[in-house]
Amino acid sequence: MAAGAQVLKRPVYFGSFLVTSQVFYSTAYSFALVNLKPLLPGHVLVCPNRVVPRLKDLSTDEVTDLFLTVQKVSKVTEKIYKADSLNIAMQDGIAAGQSVPHVHIHIIPRHFQDLPQEDQIYTMLESQDGDLGRNYLEAQHPAVTENGARPKFPTVHPDAERKPRSEETMAEEAKWLAGCMGEGEEGKGRL
Repeated sequence: MAAGAQVLKRPVYFGSFLVTSQVFYSTAYSFALVNLKPLLPGHVLVCPNRVVPRLKDLSTDEVTDLFLTVQKVSKVTEKIYKADSLNIAMQDGIAAGQSVPHVHIHIIPRHFQDLPQEDQIYTMLESQDGDLGRNYLEAQHPAVTENGARPKFPTVHPDAERKPRSEETMAEEAKWLAGCMGEGEEGKGRL
């Protein structure tokens, strides 16, 4: 971890899921965390600290901080994953495909020809593989079945190939990313 970085002293939730060990960057209003089942390497999320389902529910200060955090995390992830570009996506509400009722923005490093078609990432986000609520529930309770889940859509990487990562693996990545966040020219967020 970078000098000055410290362990979070408060629990952090993504919706109802405790994700404190997955957080690698935190500000007064937002946090960034590694993904349980990343669609591509480096896929991370940025969320407001306050658990609300829709962007419209956030205050002006929260929205400003959220998007400044997205910008900072984007710069770092693009650099350390040597990405050619990024997908930055938000599903704002159930009809838009949001599966965890907590505002969150996906940051996905992209490389030329990483997928057969560039826009397949959107199909992946909308698929069962991109269903974050289901992924977290299955990781906590492996017996969860398909009852009540979103319908399956074809994906580039079948769910059988994308296993939930362990808490230890995600905590290691979060520590590494926390160190990388301090290397930029901008001020550090606190952990």
